[in-house]
Amino acid sequence: MSETVKFLVVDPLAGVQTFARQLLQSQGFSADSILCCADTDAALAQGLVFKPHFLVTDWFPKAPMTGLQLFQRLREVQPALHLSLLSFEVTPEHEFEAEAHGARFLLKKPFTAEQLKAQMTRSLEALAISAPGLHSQVRETMRTARPAPRPVLPVIPPQPVIKPGEKVRFNGAIHVAQYVVHRHGETVVQLKGQPGFVPVEKLQPA
Repeated sequence: MSETVKFLVVDPLAGVQTFARQLLQSQGFSADSILCCADTDAALAQGLVFKPHFLVTDWFPKAPMTGLQLFQRLREVQPALHLSLLSFEVTPEHEFEAEAHGARFLLKKPFTAEQLKAQMTRSLEALAISAPGLHSQVRETMRTARPAPRPVLPVIPPQPVIKPGEKVRFNGAIHVAQYVVHRHGETVVQLKGQPGFVPVEKLQPA
């Protein structure tokens, strides 16, 4: 039985995460094969276990761990990991670094839904050709995908905007948000020192 192709999408914007998930699902990939995170720390913690084959990440230039550093860390458990980058700033230096890391694409923000769709589709087609052991599954998944509604950059319903490191109120106590993860269509938060994840709608900024 062939290994399931898995995707990790890392972007601080929930709309980008949701659109990427919709786009991949419209190509025939299952929800369980797509993991979305809002920051590189959460992506590393989740990704070391998830072991994605394809990483789509913001550059995160000011984060303690940049998107490129995340890619390097995840390659320790998934050497054949494919990289694609999103960034508000795209300079010749950025393009050189992206190419040096073998990035499938470097897309400048803000971008349209059609631009991201075009880049992702090209990358999937390239993956279908070049990835040993995965190409047949990718090609078959895309070939047999049922027609799906055209993905659009969605309207995200109002919910608490919580970032890692911020204090939140949960069950009458004050906690610190450690990781914020978007997965299976919902946003969940891991509180520092607490096991498991809490749906974001159950938290209030402290």
